[in-house]
Amino acid sequence: MAAVSQQAPRQSPRVKKTVVRRVSDRSQLLRRVFQFFFIALNLWIGAEFYLFVRYWESGGKSPFVARPPGVEGWLPIAGLMNLRAWIETGRVPAVHPAAAVLLAAFLLISWLFRKSFCSWLCPVGTLSEYLWRFGRRILGRNFRLPRWADIPLRGLKYLLLGFFVWAIGGMSVAAIEAFMRSPYGLIADVKMLNFFRYLSTTAAVVLATLVVLSLLVQNFWCRYLCPYGALVGLAALLSPLRIRRNPATCIDCAKCAKVCPAWLPVDRLLQVRSAECTACLECIAVCPVADALELSAPRKGRVPAWAMAAGIALLFAGIVGWAKFSGHWETHLPDEVYRTLVPRAHEFRHP
Repeated sequence: MAAVSQQAPRQSPRVKKTVVRRVSDRSQLLRRVFQFFFIALNLWIGAEFYLFVRYWESGGKSPFVARPPGVEGWLPIAGLMNLRAWIETGRVPAVHPAAAVLLAAFLLISWLFRKSFCSWLCPVGTLSEYLWRFGRRILGRNFRLPRWADIPLRGLKYLLLGFFVWAIGGMSVAAIEAFMRSPYGLIADVKMLNFFRYLSTTAAVVLATLVVLSLLVQNFWCRYLCPYGALVGLAALLSPLRIRRNPATCIDCAKCAKVCPAWLPVDRLLQVRSAECTACLECIAVCPVADALELSAPRKGRVPAWAMAAGIALLFAGIVGWAKFSGHWETHLPDEVYRTLVPRAHEFRHP
């Protein structure tokens, strides 16, 4: 869960080092651009999907807006089910294909560029980050759980992931296809939207509690409870990229460790291998010495922030573009299905 690399011996304070100051770092500006772009993209998708649902709920009396396939990015369980069926059969499922395509894209991005999905793309991760930053601003600090509580709590997201993998792994491809074509499966996206539109008291209390905890503790949801983050974190363990520290130029200021939102002891490691590292590059951004910290691949050298940003963008656009042009992006259902099922969405329960 939180694997760390070998530690290097501390340099003696008597050893003099030639300090070369870093030039201006733009990694955080790039990351903010990605974060706000994906927030805006998801808000646009959400607004389109709401209007699409309202059209069928109103019996065609409100303006028609086509269903945005990108909404399936908010169906992680459907994505995991369809990805399993896709791998086993070699065919992209016809119902909610974008869910599987987006999950595959995010896993590939995480494999190549570590857990960057969480800190660069995920709207929930962005919201979580700005909640703890706001909490620090109004309270003057964030709180850190003691190690005896932090370590077992971090395991919760892996337990949740294990449960979903176990449940889906026990289903046959035929069972997955039958579920996707059931009334519940066909409008799982509508059910997801209605969960937030008609929030129950229990759900509201849980969400409010998570917001408060996210104000107090850095990335509370992402660190302890998010099974999606656990999945992409496991993919990131296989990534060729690492944050690497050069002890010959490091001045032991520990700024990298202080700023790390995952609480990793970057200042004591030769390389960061942890599944908790989201490749936010904040540790590199605050490092005052050139070449003391860098994101790099073995025998390939340093990977600058612009190259990482370009790689993430090209992978995302390329995979989504392939899905669109190959006909594996949209769910094609007759209008009659939506006309019949959407107004009755509240009647359907998980099979």
